[in-house]
This record gives sequence, structure tokens and C-alpha cells, in this order.
Amino acid sequence: MSESQEGRLQNYSVDQLAGAVVLVLGAIASLLLVIWQSKCHCKMNLCYIFQCERRPPSEEEMKGLKDQLKKDKDKKDKLDKDKKDLEKQNIQLIPESPKPDTPKIKTNITDLA
Repeated sequence: MSESQEGRLQNYSVDQLAGAVVLVLGAIASLLLVIWQSKCHCKMNLCYIFQCERRPPSEEEMKGLKDQLKKDKDKKDKLDKDKKDLEKQNIQLIPESPKPDTPKIKTNITDLA
């Protein structure tokens, strides 16, 4: 009887094994990065590996977020004002020039005859 090849792994080279290990470790590392940078309070637990719970932001964080929001709004308003001023100056400096007459281009076969 011949040996069954079913269920046996093929022979792999060292670089293929290294590539597989790097891919798996990269996936795990990116998952950990997402968990640790999220707004969740993370705890390590042996049974479930990670337990994340959502906590409301503290008063300091809320104050910082409000300040940042105000800065962003002020910056956007200033940029919009500057843009409008530039557009206004551009209209005043460069008056609209008249468009030259363009010849009509024949597009249909009947126009060519």
C-alpha cells in the first residue's frame, strides 16, 4: 500500500517560515496597537487575554478637547477669511478679459460636405 500524502505539510524553506512568522507577529502587533491607542481602559486577563471597558473622559481631557476644538475653529475661520480676501484681491487686480472668437469646428460628417 502506498502512503497517503493527506494531512502532511510540504517542505518549506526557512525564508517562507520567516515570512509567515513576520506576518503573524505584525497582525498581533497591529491589534495590540489599536487596543492600546483606543479610548478604552485596557486590563490584561489570562482567561480572556484583554478586557476593555469604556470610561468617560476626565475633566482635564474634556478641557483639552474643548481648547483644541476652539483652536481648530479659529484657525479654520482665519483661513476662510484669508481665502475670501485673496479672492477679492484677485478679482480687483485681474479684470475679466474678453474671450476671443473661436472658429466653429465641424464635428458631423454632414457638416464637412
